[in-house]
Amino acid sequence: MRPATIAKNYAEALLVLAGRAKDLTGWGKLLLSIAEAMQSDAKLRAFLETPRVSASQKTLVLRKALADRAPSAFVRFIESVVTHRRQMLIPEIAHEYMDLVDQAENRLHANVTVAREADEKTRKAIADRLSKVFDKTVVPHLTVDKRIIGGLVVRVGDTVMDGSIRRKLSVLKRRMLAG
Repeated sequence: MRPATIAKNYAEALLVLAGRAKDLTGWGKLLLSIAEAMQSDAKLRAFLETPRVSASQKTLVLRKALADRAPSAFVRFIESVVTHRRQMLIPEIAHEYMDLVDQAENRLHANVTVAREADEKTRKAIADRLSKVFDKTVVPHLTVDKRIIGGLVVRVGDTVMDGSIRRKLSVLKRRMLAG
């Protein structure tokens, strides 16, 4: 089985467990913190990667590290991942899990390019308008690119909505040259 498929299966199982605990977001934060620690801490990554340390020793260390920070069902889930030697998939499991939480909570992430830094009122207006367009709660991730001159460019998955002044000027130029 492909690692992406395995990660998705684990993420789905964790979603069920977190749903029972009624804490989808909290469990996601815990999983993301473990994934971020694995990516930023070379010692932790080496410890989890090495075959010289048994799975039982790894689960013991992780149980102690998570004992007072995480629910016991979450700890058992992490232990299961380690026992089945899938611990290096934790960052991918975290990514898949957060995607599943977004689906479960009817949420969508959009990359929005603007010409200049937006204030909070403008961010909220963008989020509200996109939420109406997509009929989901939209979380906009804004980036600034002065080359678009004005307006905005929205990317959601493979969909691109270009409402930039730069594109409008380009269309106008083509029309004027063509006709």
